[in-house]
Amino acid sequence: MKELSINIPDGLAKVAGNRDLITVRDLSEVLSKSEQTIRKLHCTKGEVYGIRLQKIGGRLMASVLQTASVLNGGAK
Repeated sequence: MKELSINIPDGLAKVAGNRDLITVRDLSEVLSKSEQTIRKLHCTKGEVYGIRLQKIGGRLMASVLQTASVLNGGAK
């Protein structure tokens, strides 16, 4: 089985710490977009620049790996 290696940028690593998921606030900070923009894209398109958000405990959360992939130019 092939091992998948994703480089997590320093800014994202600082925000995420050792978590697998980050909040919309953290995602907006990493992407340099407002929280409202993140929420609007999720609501209208079902994704945020190729990142699928998950609702956990009433909060929208983004995968650190998907976010890293987008920041590294891997998605939209």
